[in-house]
Amino acid sequence: MDPLFILILLAVAGVVIALVIGMGGFAKGGSFNHKYGNKMMRLRLIAQFAAVVLIMAYVYFSRQ
Repeated sequence: MDPLFILILLAVAGVVIALVIGMGGFAKGGSFNHKYGNKMMRLRLIAQFAAVVLIMAYVYFSRQ
């Protein structure tokens, strides 16, 4: 299996984990959401950016 593909899977898993934790904190509310809500959103956005960049690199290099 291609190492870049494994990195893509890990990045997508990171996005899912950050999304689930962020949604759980938002649904629960309270001090966790107040303290970590924005941090989880930023973490998810960074993970999504990394995943998109890795996917684009995989597509680019697989066509070569």
